[in-house]
Amino acid sequence: MCDFYAIFTESNPFKLPGEDKIMTQLVFIHGPGAGACADAFFYQTEHFPNSVAPTLPGHLEGTRCIDVAHYAEWVRGWLWAQSMNKDLVLVGYTLGASIALQYALDYPDEVKALVIMTVAMKPKTREPDTYEMRLRANKDAKSYEEEWISFQRRAMHLVEPGMRERLIECHRKVGPMSQYHDLKTIDAFDVSDRIGTLKPRLLLLRGLEDHGNPPKYEKDIHDAVPGSEYRELEDMGHFPATERPEQFNALLEEYLAKL
Repeated sequence: MCDFYAIFTESNPFKLPGEDKIMTQLVFIHGPGAGACADAFFYQTEHFPNSVAPTLPGHLEGTRCIDVAHYAEWVRGWLWAQSMNKDLVLVGYTLGASIALQYALDYPDEVKALVIMTVAMKPKTREPDTYEMRLRANKDAKSYEEEWISFQRRAMHLVEPGMRERLIECHRKVGPMSQYHDLKTIDAFDVSDRIGTLKPRLLLLRGLEDHGNPPKYEKDIHDAVPGSEYRELEDMGHFPATERPEQFNALLEEYLAKL
């Protein structure tokens, strides 16, 4: 059972500048990187009035969910509690992107569009020692600093230094085992048999400067979903929204204007 815990902004739908018409409700969903909390979307919740960004249970506080489907139900309950149940635009990376996909497949009438990145529709191929490094960091102080924390800094090499250290402090609070379980959760996620039925509009993003240079999983989803859009982003990596917020926000505004 997931505990109900979140960090969020005010809960009115997003409006395009200068317009009174309610267009969409922006929802940003984080993953196990870039602080593993809602701070990963600080620049977006500051920029887009009335957007929201929950901190998932098991990240900072609460009990983690057992799989992506349960996280999607938690997010849905969190949104419904604030009367957000239609015209949703779900934006996320890694675990957050998986949750967004699950939500849109299960409740297509509530979701208007998805903007997702660093995501696969079936289990990913991980680098050797991916899980073991988190387990070592949980047990050994030297591994914690020299392996795990150093890895977080490398992963966020494109993030502004002040924000990077802010997110590092979030990682210290969340801890390596939360990230371990998140990676396991992502790697058990598989909607490849359903992906072709996705109804909401879909924009897939791929940062070309991703530190890990993973396969282009997003392209596989694009090929499987008729009408989807796929964009490769230069000078952005694993966390485009946090790395290049001005460019990312402009891209998102452009996409919202077409919905």
